[in-house]
Amino acid sequence: MIRPFGFDEVLFLLQSTGWTVVLTIAASTIGGALGLCIALARVAANPVMRELARAYIAIVQGIPVLMVLFLSYYGLSQAGLELPPVVAASMALSVYSSAYLGDIWRGAIQSVPRQQWEASASLALTKGQQYRHIILPQSIKIALPPTVGFLVQLVKNTSIVSIVSVVELTRAGQLVNNVTFEPFRVFIVVALIYLAICYPMSRASRRLEEKFRVYRDH
Repeated sequence: MIRPFGFDEVLFLLQSTGWTVVLTIAASTIGGALGLCIALARVAANPVMRELARAYIAIVQGIPVLMVLFLSYYGLSQAGLELPPVVAASMALSVYSSAYLGDIWRGAIQSVPRQQWEASASLALTKGQQYRHIILPQSIKIALPPTVGFLVQLVKNTSIVSIVSVVELTRAGQLVNNVTFEPFRVFIVVALIYLAICYPMSRASRRLEEKFRVYRDH
């Protein structure tokens, strides 16, 4: 039965936005932890670790995130591991995030001036102490703007999980359109919700970039 697009439909879209936020938080948290390990491996003294991390980044970045989702959901099910759609989607987005965040953070670590490494080494700090007290605090300032910028892309990329029937914002829009047959109004609201999430993050990324530009120039 066709029904008009009204308050209940908007409320359903807003409720489904919660899954978009949950997926973004899960992917950025799990992917961030993996990404930090990958970034540290990329700058490690051990050449095997560096090459393995480099290969991981190249492979994941060379595959569309949609293919990563298919491998996570359909591929694992073929191997006998049945995962709920939300779990499979979180895994796929976490793998995707880890490669990009690892590359961003690797660049930030390598951007710390060599003199900082030499000064911390002269204080007889261990490698772990160098990272904890000297390198990572400076790297965070460099990495923060592009990290926030990537998170904006991650929010938008959560829309692909609608393909495996996770009812996040995009899938909710499709369901509402199926019963209202008002695609223009439905997807305008969907787009505005995405804008409300992403625009403040984009602005924050630009402000952080301007704030830390002086540091990078030095």
